[in-house]
Formats: sequence, structure tokens, C-alpha cells
Amino acid sequence: MDGYGERLTERIQKVPESKLFYSGEERRAGFRSAFPWARSIVVCSTNFGRYRIPEKVRNRIARYYLFDGRVDEKSSERHRNLEFEAYLGGMGLRTANEPKFGLVGLRWAAMEAGIGLIRKNNFLYGKNGSWLAIEAWLTDRDMELRRFDQPRPCPEGCGLCKKACPTGALRSDYSLSPLRCISFLTTFGGRNLPDEPLRRDFRECIYGCELCQDACPFNKGMRREDEDFPGLAELAEALSPEAILEMDEAFYRERVQPKLFYIGPDDLWKWKVDVLNYMGNNYHAGYAPLIEAARSAPDARIAAMARLVAEESCAQAKLAEAAQPRCLRT
Repeated sequence: MDGYGERLTERIQKVPESKLFYSGEERRAGFRSAFPWARSIVVCSTNFGRYRIPEKVRNRIARYYLFDGRVDEKSSERHRNLEFEAYLGGMGLRTANEPKFGLVGLRWAAMEAGIGLIRKNNFLYGKNGSWLAIEAWLTDRDMELRRFDQPRPCPEGCGLCKKACPTGALRSDYSLSPLRCISFLTTFGGRNLPDEPLRRDFRECIYGCELCQDACPFNKGMRREDEDFPGLAELAEALSPEAILEMDEAFYRERVQPKLFYIGPDDLWKWKVDVLNYMGNNYHAGYAPLIEAARSAPDARIAAMARLVAEESCAQAKLAEAAQPRCLRT
């Protein structure tokens, strides 16, 4: 795992403004200080490309979050992880695991373990493409590492992932400017979205983004979508843009936040701001009453975003009208 700390330092040097963002990763790079007994890391991956995406959330909420089974008690992934951890304990191993974010750099650990390869867009790819969830356990036992065939590396001249990123977060191969990343700005980052100059480039994204993965040739044909993720179809009904704007705090805390936990339990307002930005970027007349109602929201942050989106939408409508031939306008 020594290489992970080296790459982390290299990335911060390439993108200095990312230092604060990556400060949490320094803990994962230096995990030995907290777990001096650790001798090996056991890494497992799960393919979530087999799950169907409900139409209500397609392209709006990233698959990784929809099919996240790390703490979802309904998911088979969560139950398998607990069973596997019990299995390791039954073998007499001491283990440590942090299901939400990991105790080590998970993608790096998975690559070192031979599960796959990190590509230019910074995602780990295995035999099922990048649609992988990763779990890792520290153990107190020396183990033998047996490497298997790795996937082919990215072609030297390919830059499709960079071209697909509308905010320019992928500045160079194997690097990332996290403060420009849509996934960061629509989840735990982006606390001042009205003043965020990149927000008009979020396209259909409300929570997370997978545009660089969708553009990657190594992901072509890698999704089956022939299984339903437990409970997701029902929850998706409450995650349409219209439903999110009208969502109350109790429902959010009980049903939505425990699964989509990158936005905190007190931050339903952030979802509503993200949705208003989505409505502005994908405006149609049906959104007008919802935007208008949000201008009077008790939360000043929601109201401010609604006013801004209303002004921008009005300006866009005037430009569109002016661009029409005179005979159509009359």
C-alpha cells in the first residue's frame, strides 16, 4: 500500500487546490499508525451493473449511490459482507472494516490485489467494467498474494473520459480536480451552488455523475440490468425532481438519507437546491409552478436558488422567443 501515499502526494502536487479535499485520504494512507497489528488486506468486489435503473432516477442519480449496499440493510451485498466478516473471524483472524468509506484507499488496494486496473478516469475496472463496489478488511495474518491477468491498459491516445466531463474535472490522465467534479458538488460539496460557476454544466445530474464512465469504451456492453435492487423501485418514486422539492424532513430522514448518506440528515435543503439547478438546466414549462413556489420557501438557501433559476429561465424564454421567425411569434 506504500504506493497509495505516493500517488496521493503526487495528485495534490498536480492539483494544489485539492489538498483540503484529500486531507481525509491521508488517514487512509497512514492506516498503520491506527492499526499496527495489520499484516494483510483482504479485498472483495461486487458487480452492480446487473441492477435495473428505475426511469424516475435514470441519469439523475448515479448508479453507484442507487445500488450502494454498504449500509443498506435490504441489500444482499450488506448481508454477504457481514457473513464474510464472520467467516474471517471464525478462522481466528482479527479484522477491521469501515463499511462507508474504508480504512484504506479501496481502489488502490483492489488494484494491488489483482481485482482490476485503475484507468485514466480514476475508476477501478475489472472484468465487468467500472461498475464495481469494493470492500476491504484489515487482518492480522500474513497471506500470500496471487496475481491474475490484468485488463488491458487504456490506449495511449484515448481521452474520451476527459471529453465527456462537462466541468473539466479530469484535467489530465489519472488525475482529478475534485472541486470541479459534479459528484462532489452535488453531494457533500457545493454548499453555495447559486455562486458555483460550473452548475450550468451539470446537465441532468442531481446527485452524483457517471458521464466519464458512460463514455469509456471499456464499459461498453458491461451492464446487464436484469435484476432489481431491493426496495429501490419504491424509493425511486419519491426521488423524481418534483417529489424531492415537496419532500418533508421526516420522510427524508427516515427513508432517503440512510441510503443516500453523502448528504447529511439535516441537509434536505441541499437536495432541493440541486433539484432547482436541474430544473433550470433542463427547463420546461411544467417546472414553472414548482420553481415559483420554491421562491417563497422558508429556507433562504432554497428560496435564493429558486429566484436565480426563475430569472435565468425567464431570460432563456425571452431569448428563445426572439430567435423564432417573426411569423411564429405573431
